[in-house]
Amino acid sequence: MIDVHPNDIVIIAAFDDVPEHLFRVEEVYDDCITGQALTGPLAGEYGEPPIELILGVHHSAD
Repeated sequence: MIDVHPNDIVIIAAFDDVPEHLFRVEEVYDDCITGQALTGPLAGEYGEPPIELILGVHHSAD
């Protein structure tokens, strides 16, 4: 499992018709994260992607 923390920017894998994109993490749960898409067609939108869609940490808040 990737070590993810609030305020990290992560890379979310492509799904459905949404391409790979960057996402700022608000909260981390066992099965998903919450936060806001930063790039792509969902930029500015709130979301709750499952943990499995996280490809890696683009920028750590630490």
